[in-house]
Amino acid sequence: MTLHVFNPEHDIALAYDNKYFTAPHAGRQLRHDLDYLPILWAEEGDYVLVENVSSAQQHALRLQRYGKQVQFVDRTDVERLSEQIDNVMPWGWDSSVKFQLGQLGVKASVLPEDKILAGIRQLSNRQFSSAVLRDVLKELSNPILLGKASYINSIVDLESVLQKIGKAVIKAPWSSSGRGVRYVDTVLDAALANWSKNVIKTQGGVIIEPYYNKVKDFGVEFYSDTEGVHYTGLSVFHTVSGAYIGNSLAGEEEKQSILSAYVSNDLLSEVITTLEKLLTSRLRGVYNGPLGVDMMVVAAEEGFMLHPVVEINLRRTMGHVALSLSAWEELHDRMVRIDYDGSHYHLHIVHKDR
Repeated sequence: MTLHVFNPEHDIALAYDNKYFTAPHAGRQLRHDLDYLPILWAEEGDYVLVENVSSAQQHALRLQRYGKQVQFVDRTDVERLSEQIDNVMPWGWDSSVKFQLGQLGVKASVLPEDKILAGIRQLSNRQFSSAVLRDVLKELSNPILLGKASYINSIVDLESVLQKIGKAVIKAPWSSSGRGVRYVDTVLDAALANWSKNVIKTQGGVIIEPYYNKVKDFGVEFYSDTEGVHYTGLSVFHTVSGAYIGNSLAGEEEKQSILSAYVSNDLLSEVITTLEKLLTSRLRGVYNGPLGVDMMVVAAEEGFMLHPVVEINLRRTMGHVALSLSAWEELHDRMVRIDYDGSHYHLHIVHKDR
């Protein structure tokens, strides 16, 4: 039986790379409030690890019709059921969640080896996204495609590159939900210089990219298994100042129609096929599970261009959650979003005009 774990603090855990990592309060709160979410992608009879079983059952009631019948289990249940747990599927794999599960009594034989986790962490570095971006651009050589990202490991080099490209985006190699992203216009001020120095010291370097005039965010969701990486669907999401606010729920044809106003379906299909091939060559034998590639449409002088690899997330994403819900036609023309009321996080399925 599979045990599912919602660990949204995963991206921050990757940055710290410490099995004793303790998530910030917001990360712990998000995990606690939405730990029932795997009901949407778990299989019939699977276990879902939650903080409080009765609370999870109550929150899951409104999503029950869109998911399978699962069994919510708390920490004390896991050791009792350890012989029945032969697979574990967290939101994302890192050394912290492996350690937590081991402490709860999950057998070592069903947890990934440390070298696999090290591989996942290395491929979660934005350097990997940059390398895949270069390969996509080289392979397709299409004038509609754009994108450039450089890895810099000294503040002197960072300032030098900035002078050449002007307005730019600086990113930490590992970070979550836009928190490790800074915008700069040619010159580093004292605060940005200090932030950059700290990231270089703690994570080895920073990624610098030209600032693009973005007009549309979207993503492409995949699944990696022993045979390779397979396309699972489009993800049209919404952000405000770079922060995620929600995903559209719609059929594939509708999402293609939305994006075709900016980029031809043929080009998008070509990019997806190329990513399947490139990611298969890099991920097979290293990573099994869901992943997502963020993309963006950029306004140019003569129309729109496509940035095909803004970011690669080797974990489940809200795009995968939206795909699970989009299987229900009654939910089309709605949006799934996560709101914070000042003390708790809530998942809402709302009409898009709200």
